Amino acid sequence: MSPAATCALLGLALAAAACGRRAPGTERAGGRGTADPAADAGLLGREIFQLVDRAADYRGAHLGHSPRSVPEMGVDSLTPLLVRRIAVVGDSPVVTVAFRRPEGRAVAACEGGLEVLEDAALKGGRFGILCTTPAGATARYEVSAP
Repeated sequence: MSPAATCALLGLALAAAACGRRAPGTERAGGRGTADPAADAGLLGREIFQLVDRAADYRGAHLGHSPRSVPEMGVDSLTPLLVRRIAVVGDSPVVTVAFRRPEGRAVAACEGGLEVLEDAALKGGRFGILCTTPAGATARYEVSAP
């Protein structure tokens, strides 16, 4: 079999294996909520961790200046399921991730700053985030890093 044919077959096999799978963070926006605060906070927390890590990398590459928007870091601010935002408080980035449709969710949005990286390093991958319910109440959750 020629190398070109082998590559073509390998490409088809990979495409078939990925068929029906969604990329992380691209779940349907109309999906039902979990009504489980730990699960909702965990999903949002993993996203926060990745974005805060990326913001820290950005700061390192830009002489200590924090990104002013999520797209400035090269990340889409919207997915079918989530809304991602970043604000600079003082000189530190604070990331907020919210469900686009919080109906049926126990948690609507969560936020965290650079401290999530330090907490995760010191606590074996666990870190705290501040979350808001759809009714507006706030609660602190400890979640695991991805």
